[in-house]
Amino acid sequence: MKPDKSWLEALYHKYNHPKWIHPDPLEFVHLYKSPLDQEIVGLIASSLAYGRVRQILASAESVLRPMGSSPRDFLLHSTERTWTKLFQNFRHRFTTAKELISLLKAIKGIIGRYGSLYECFLKGLSAEHDNVIPALSRFVQELISFDGMPSSLLPSPEKGSACKRLHLFLRWMVRKDRVDPGLWEQVSPRILVIPLDTHMFQQCSRMGMTRRKNANLTCALEITRHFQKICPEDPVKYDFALSRLGIRKETFDSR
Repeated sequence: MKPDKSWLEALYHKYNHPKWIHPDPLEFVHLYKSPLDQEIVGLIASSLAYGRVRQILASAESVLRPMGSSPRDFLLHSTERTWTKLFQNFRHRFTTAKELISLLKAIKGIIGRYGSLYECFLKGLSAEHDNVIPALSRFVQELISFDGMPSSLLPSPEKGSACKRLHLFLRWMVRKDRVDPGLWEQVSPRILVIPLDTHMFQQCSRMGMTRRKNANLTCALEITRHFQKICPEDPVKYDFALSRLGIRKETFDSR
């Protein structure tokens, strides 16, 4: 049975609070004050958001700690040689130090070309877009262009991937409430796509929002359309609250 808006709103008001952010890689974004640092932290932390949550947090911290109080300044005033030395022993599941350094190189390249990740993303955005996929595809292409090599940290929606981690990053950057910082003000929450991982896929399947067998881009768009019927202006509004149910292994009944 598909959830109604009153149930989702009750869930949102219970869990969408800063006290429930930990354990979540989003917590790293809130440690920095400048949006120019926060967007970099967000992309790094969300890119590593796969696997067990403790491992995710440990891996993100191991990257961000050496970057100091301003990851942006760190990237702008250090070299690939420095990164290779600092992160030579890095590994997060199947993500290698080489892939991490490629991501840092890409972020630095985008900053040099556009000034920020935000400005780069806006270049691919059009008022005609029904969802964020075209802009995200261009954003990924821009990032990859600085290394010329596809990376597990930068999947492309053009290949049918649900791109859960990138859509998680966009949720953090675009939505603004007590949990999501909402730094990218010119991007509308209306066009966001649900960050679809295994747990969200299972939850939405149980709620009757999809009958598909694979958690791919087509499935993510289908589930997003269900949420759009409930909250057209902000279809990803309930993502954080629903993910808390999975993490806390709780049931919730607002009635």
